[in-house]
Amino acid sequence: MWLIVNAGSSSLKLKVFDGDAEVGSALVGEIGPDGHRAAMARGLAETGVPLDRLTAAAHRVVHGGAGLTATARVTPEVLRQIEACVPLAPLHNPGNLVGIQSVAALAPNLPQYAAFDTAFHATNPEVATTYALPLAERERGLRRYGFHGISFAALVRILRARGELPGRLLACHLGNGCSLAAIRDGRSVATTMGYSPLDGLTMGTRTGGIDGNAVLRLAELHGIDRAGAILNRESGLLGLAGASDMRALHAAGTAEARFALAHFAYWAVRHAGSMVAAMGGLDGVVFTGGIGENDPWMRNEILSGLAFLGVSPDARANARNDRVLHDAAARVVILVVPADEERQIALEAQAVMSAETQAVRAGEGA
Repeated sequence: MWLIVNAGSSSLKLKVFDGDAEVGSALVGEIGPDGHRAAMARGLAETGVPLDRLTAAAHRVVHGGAGLTATARVTPEVLRQIEACVPLAPLHNPGNLVGIQSVAALAPNLPQYAAFDTAFHATNPEVATTYALPLAERERGLRRYGFHGISFAALVRILRARGELPGRLLACHLGNGCSLAAIRDGRSVATTMGYSPLDGLTMGTRTGGIDGNAVLRLAELHGIDRAGAILNRESGLLGLAGASDMRALHAAGTAEARFALAHFAYWAVRHAGSMVAAMGGLDGVVFTGGIGENDPWMRNEILSGLAFLGVSPDARANARNDRVLHDAAARVVILVVPADEERQIALEAQAVMSAETQAVRAGEGA
């Protein structure tokens, strides 16, 4: 059985898979003063699966940089590269690293693997990932990476298995963090997030796209650390209307809440046009994530904005949160796929371990 770990700085999410079947889970909502190792032990106990039943562990790591572009076994070199990406994802990679270290402390001989949210977008062309900066700055790693890649890889897997994967797919991961991906023939060719998860759509607490000089002005006024907090934790829907939860905004009914909802939809549609341009057209739209799966009003606003591309939703299917949302005569399919990131991590890590085993056997037979 496989332990799948999503470790943040203050929370810990665990799932256990037997093959592709989920057999246990745990959530430690707040890491106490006794730290991640104790939280990991509590979480493992909550799953009901003893350590000696585990085959391996696999971790979600937000940023793999330019070098880690596929799920990999955790080695000292892989750990070094994950740590080198901490400046690129200071809110995420430190927690991911502590998760790996916590499992190692509890089970030193358990093989561990890492899957990277940036990896799915490694297929983006160079022209899409390069900022027009001097060479010295580009060599520091300042470029677009993209995120939510594990979520996008999962929905591609699911749609492909159903025989429903469109050639040119606009994938919408809409939750507290939001991004779009242009997926052509199952491969990412563009995405809205960039150097960090801050760029792109309006989000729960992040600004989304903002002019670099506006960022510099915030840093000038407040200092770099405070500016970072404003941009990442106090902006987005929260900054516009005082709440980051879409359900609270729908319920509020205030002018500020209505504007925040309109802002979210407007920028989703505007960025969607960019993604469609990168693919050269549109054959399908898929929604995933908490908002994407559960908010018919927001889906309808976004889909209405894409009507000029031949998008035609079935209003009743959308209101019911059905899996298929397009009407029978539609040229562009519209689908909802529940997020399945932990299973994706498990399957990718299992495939890496299987390849390692086959390589060892081939070496022994040589």
